[in-house]
Amino acid sequence: MRRLARGPRSEKVPALVATACTLIGLLDIAAGVFPRFRHSRLHALAADLLPGALGPYAAALAICAGVLLLLLAHGLRRRKRRAWRAAVVLLPVGALAQFTYRHSLAGLVLPLLLLALLLGHRSEFTALPDPRSRWKALTNFLLMSAFSLGLGTVIVSTHPAHVVGDPSVTDLLTHVVYGLFGAEGPVDYHGRTSWLVSTSLGALGLLTALTTIYLALRPEHPVARLTAEDEDRLRALLARHGARDSLGQFALRRDKAVVFSPSGKAAVTYRVVSGVMLASGDPIGDVEAWPGAIERFLAEAEAHSWTPAVMGCSQTGGEVWTRESGLDALELGDEAIVDVADFTLSGRAMRNVRQMVKRIERAGYTTRVRRVRDLTPEELDRVRRAAEDWRGTDTERGFSMALGRIGDPADGDCLIATAHLADSEVPGPYGDLKAILHFVPWGEDGASLDLMRRDRAADPGMNELLIVAALQAAPALGLTRLSLNFAMFRSALARGEQLGAGPVLRLWRGLLVFLSRWFQIESLYKFNAKFRPRWEPRFVVFRSSRDLPRIGFAAMQAEGFVTLRLPRFLRPTRACPHQLHARPAAHGSPTGAHPHPPEGPRLAP
Repeated sequence: MRRLARGPRSEKVPALVATACTLIGLLDIAAGVFPRFRHSRLHALAADLLPGALGPYAAALAICAGVLLLLLAHGLRRRKRRAWRAAVVLLPVGALAQFTYRHSLAGLVLPLLLLALLLGHRSEFTALPDPRSRWKALTNFLLMSAFSLGLGTVIVSTHPAHVVGDPSVTDLLTHVVYGLFGAEGPVDYHGRTSWLVSTSLGALGLLTALTTIYLALRPEHPVARLTAEDEDRLRALLARHGARDSLGQFALRRDKAVVFSPSGKAAVTYRVVSGVMLASGDPIGDVEAWPGAIERFLAEAEAHSWTPAVMGCSQTGGEVWTRESGLDALELGDEAIVDVADFTLSGRAMRNVRQMVKRIERAGYTTRVRRVRDLTPEELDRVRRAAEDWRGTDTERGFSMALGRIGDPADGDCLIATAHLADSEVPGPYGDLKAILHFVPWGEDGASLDLMRRDRAADPGMNELLIVAALQAAPALGLTRLSLNFAMFRSALARGEQLGAGPVLRLWRGLLVFLSRWFQIESLYKFNAKFRPRWEPRFVVFRSSRDLPRIGFAAMQAEGFVTLRLPRFLRPTRACPHQLHARPAAHGSPTGAHPHPPEGPRLAP
């Protein structure tokens, strides 16, 4: 792996500003909450000059300014223009509140120094807003309510010398809740402390309400989606250059966005997840035009201050990405590709697969392999409904190596392999249908596995049966190669079990085997190896090593392994089956094609 020159923009100033903003926000909150923060050399002088009634209001204002500065710190780190504008307004407000209540020269000077730094480097903060929806208002309400309850509990507990009586924990919490709504609670204080606490709690409640209302009423900025025109242009590029990459067809997912090269001869599709601009596979189109599409991709990431990353590109794609963008590449795993001409069930190496297929066939199972356009509407509807109901989780999984739908009229070249059991004593809701494999085109002579679904009541081995059926039917369909599953860290697993493997490699393999209890990394590799494929490495492309955890988390969100969801009763209804976002099942996810999927959160398709 090599590291090339980074982009022209430095991240030092935004990072420094974000850190300083966090510290000043905490200082503002502490100044408004803790009485001891009021002691300073200027306290006596300021107390004589400033009206005492301003104290509670200034404390509440300091708390609000501090909370908002904490919320803005992340946006400043990402160079967001709107965060810069808000910080420029809040810093002098917080400084004034601190000086009025705390009478601190440092509390006045430090925010003003940060304000000068922001004004002097205004050109660093030009990033455009992220996609957003009004669901963020609900998220803000829940998080701010929890934060306000916590901070409010601290506020009511930091004046023990002024409390009347001995209130219980329940009384304190009740007082916080009442105070957030601007009402008097069961706790009372001597002197002006009661006014101070009530004003601070009321300010927190008002801040929670105002930020939620603002987020709910501001215009939506929807996530970019693939338009019909974009899809037509991508299909034209795939018709000319689709044979180069087995993942090319997955660029047609309609929950992705796309940027084209200036010539229009190449494109990069992507999705933005948690501030990461996540592309998948190689650029689409003419290799000579890839640099133009990559440049547009990086310019879009720069404009929004998104973290650029690519999941699952080929070796050629990785070389072009690192050469043109200055990014780094790391091997992620290997793709299993079976050449149809070389596949046979004969021989000792294929004994287990051969025996399993023969046993299932003797049990009465039959298979059919057809193009989607050759299925009748009734058959296609049955396949869609079965794929929806046989999915093991509430959340559809898939992004980098899944198409996200079955049976769309525009996808007539896709391949469907089905297993049937006509002699079943108790026919299911889908007749004799027992298992499904869905392939997408890979040029004119290849197919790439998209998803695998099966009836849980069917005999084990449905996946092996249908893969063998697809390979045997391939010559009649004009196919010479089939891309199967993607095996994460395959080379490490393979080398780690060889004789003479070193301690580091053995330790790494042991960790992967341990993780396989949840992600089936090892079992998927062994399942792929049954078909004697050739292995093609796939890479993740990233900007900096410190971005890898963030990219990994975003990728798991995109693939559906980590879901940040609303409570079930607040969720919208599930999409119709014909709009499936297919799981990476088998092409892209470590939970994909386990021959006997276990029940539970690691459920495979």
